[in-house]
Amino acid sequence: MKNKVNYLAILTFFIIAIALRYLTNKTDLLSNVPSGFIKIILQGISPTIAAMTVFAVFKIKPILTLKGNYGHILTPFLLYWTLPIVLILGVEYGTKGTISFEAISAILIYGLLEEIGWRGFLQQQLKPLPEILNIFIVAILWFVWHLNFDFTSSNLLFFGILILGSWGIGKVANHTYSLLAVSAFHSLNN
Repeated sequence: MKNKVNYLAILTFFIIAIALRYLTNKTDLLSNVPSGFIKIILQGISPTIAAMTVFAVFKIKPILTLKGNYGHILTPFLLYWTLPIVLILGVEYGTKGTISFEAISAILIYGLLEEIGWRGFLQQQLKPLPEILNIFIVAILWFVWHLNFDFTSSNLLFFGILILGSWGIGKVANHTYSLLAVSAFHSLNN
């Protein structure tokens, strides 16, 4: 484990992630994208683009992978994506009477795209810090990235959920090293 936090890499990551998030969510940039699925994916891809950029620019080797510490990529896929698929489709069928594989795909892929940045890059870069500080920094940056700046009770609740999510999803990341695992837990909340 390294003993220094690369603050410049973190700042670069966050500037890229927040700038792209702003462009995709607060401007008309995606207004001509006809596919709702593609639009959702583009709205959530900025943490991945930011992470991949800082991995390349700062020559940082990613610690988390899709399969993590499992022997085969099918293991975390079956363990962690099957349950969210069943649960989300079950809720959709129970509430709407429909099953949308496009919706479940968007939810899972969106979660993966966020987690490549939050757990795959940011949490790993903050590991030299005390765990509680790591959790709060990730939660704060994650909250700001969502661009919800109204101080409403629902946003305060959302911030609390992000703190718990940073702790819980962080535990999954530290135990499995699997992006599929962490994205599945993320997707259960989406």
